[in-house]
Amino acid sequence: MNKWPQLDYLGWRETCSALHLYLQVVGKYRLAHTPWLNHSWNATFYVTPRGLATSPIPDGPGIEILFDFLAHQVVGTCGNGHSISFDLEPTTVATFHKNFLRLISELGGSPTFNGRPNEVPFPIPFAEDDRDRPYDREAVQRFHKALVAIEKVFNRFRTSFVGKSSPVHLFWGSFDLAVTRFSGRRAPLHPGGVPALPDDVAREAYDREVSSAGFWPGGGGLDYPAFYAYAYPAPGGYRAAAVQPDSAFWHEGLAEFMLPYEAVQSATDPDGALMSFLVSTYEAAADLGHWDRDLLECAHGNPRQVRAPDAAGAPHTPSVGEEQVEREDGPAKGRYRLVINGVEAEMAYSRAGQDLIIIDHTDVPGALRGRKVGERLVRQAVEDARRDGIHIIPLCPFAKAQIGRHPEWQDVVQK
Repeated sequence: MNKWPQLDYLGWRETCSALHLYLQVVGKYRLAHTPWLNHSWNATFYVTPRGLATSPIPDGPGIEILFDFLAHQVVGTCGNGHSISFDLEPTTVATFHKNFLRLISELGGSPTFNGRPNEVPFPIPFAEDDRDRPYDREAVQRFHKALVAIEKVFNRFRTSFVGKSSPVHLFWGSFDLAVTRFSGRRAPLHPGGVPALPDDVAREAYDREVSSAGFWPGGGGLDYPAFYAYAYPAPGGYRAAAVQPDSAFWHEGLAEFMLPYEAVQSATDPDGALMSFLVSTYEAAADLGHWDRDLLECAHGNPRQVRAPDAAGAPHTPSVGEEQVEREDGPAKGRYRLVINGVEAEMAYSRAGQDLIIIDHTDVPGALRGRKVGERLVRQAVEDARRDGIHIIPLCPFAKAQIGRHPEWQDVVQK
């Protein structure tokens, strides 16, 4: 049985819009009572086997809110053992808002927060939104089932990065499940201008370089659910990067890579299709943006397997008895390869005359990330170039970044 359900945004968009606003009510309460955490991480929701949860909110005796999409209830629990709920059903935003205020009061909290939605067109204060809204139980359960499947892949993707990374969390403003990686460098000041969102919030959210990916159920210019990926700031050549799978594309209007949910759901290997999108869009941002990938990445995590250490000061070249970089050299093309535990990494090059090679491409599988394998391949090419009296053009973004970080290698670069 396929764990990835079919999703029809147009068929449940009114329920989706209502759910979005209900999450905003609860999210704004959490925002008002939780100390600020970088990039608004203090305000998000998290996928659970039953729905979406806030995690504990430091108000009153400590309060947590769960949107239970199996029982179709909003459930509030607190530190003194009390639990209170009300049903998710056809209603108005104003009625939901009133029920939620009562729930917080009965749990011993302070139901005070900003009463206007964010990041939606023509925002109406929650207490004044009296339009009747439907609640499609089956559609909500399919949405939740999709979130559970997506969250599993997002979290697996997250394990191969040792730099700063966000949790896998749902932002109630834009209504997207997201995971973000950071280069470790400051970013240019964001221009702001996000509808119904204070500029200072947008600027704080993007004050570091990011490669971000996520999932939208639909809306905001899309009539279908989709995955997205973007970089801020977007490096030169990013929109033209080759990404996977074949159904992924660059959306000019949104200035992001998109992958329709249906393309993943209907794939022979949905998890693999989504992972290829996450990895390829990240690698495009990291390579073109000259991220220090050897420092930031590692192999995908596995249960009960401790990540191999990557201590500072470790030798750059293998010691006696370890695998050596091999070279396969031809009249027009060649490559360097390194095989560790049966997994091969390679760096390919082309000849441009007797005294010049062009490094075209570097491929280090995820299982070898974090072991400085890519650096060892480039180092070997530099040493061979010195020995043979030739020069290198590092056309490959990864090789170019490696050489750029080593001033002592510049003597072999073609000026």
